[in-house]
Amino acid sequence: MAASMDDVKKMMKKKDEIEAEIKALLEVLDSQKGIGMNEPLIDTEGYPRADIDVYTVRHTRHKVIYLQNDHKAVMNEIEEGLYKIHAEARLQKEQSPTEEKSATSEETHTRLSPFLTVDKVDEGSPAYTCGLCVNDKVLKFGSVMSHNFQNLQNIATVVQHSKDKPLSLRILRGEKEYNLSLTPRAWSGRGLLGCSLLPVKKT
Repeated sequence: MAASMDDVKKMMKKKDEIEAEIKALLEVLDSQKGIGMNEPLIDTEGYPRADIDVYTVRHTRHKVIYLQNDHKAVMNEIEEGLYKIHAEARLQKEQSPTEEKSATSEETHTRLSPFLTVDKVDEGSPAYTCGLCVNDKVLKFGSVMSHNFQNLQNIATVVQHSKDKPLSLRILRGEKEYNLSLTPRAWSGRGLLGCSLLPVKKT
């Protein structure tokens, strides 16, 4: 049976509901002298503890265990559902590769030429992590290539729209071309990339 995104969303809603219920039950346990799931319910002499409601604690613990099993089952269902959706999407892509071919041929027609130079790369930054180096020439930055590049604002827009999502880069290093995957994200330094790019002067 084909998995749908609606089914996965329903399961995610169920997961959130179970998590909220578990949280509420753990708060009940906490109200009983901060008792958790494993603390003993009898005192040192072997009698039920008088400082807590032993029945409530036992009943609550039982419900938490039951819900944790439900949570595990629904998480497995979500994982399986997402896997099926991705597998179906991959299959469809393999069966209809025309779109990808046209994109590749478009790149060939436009003859990728450098339009940006990497001027600086900060250590530990997303640009550094993805393997970008000073003096690399950028041939393709996401959807931006030499034929549709106007100014650095184009790059800034692509970066903002791709925050926490991988961007495909094609760069020229010396005589060789390389494909890199750069994920713009917040890090300890400035900006989302941690590198300085300069437009290549047109001759």
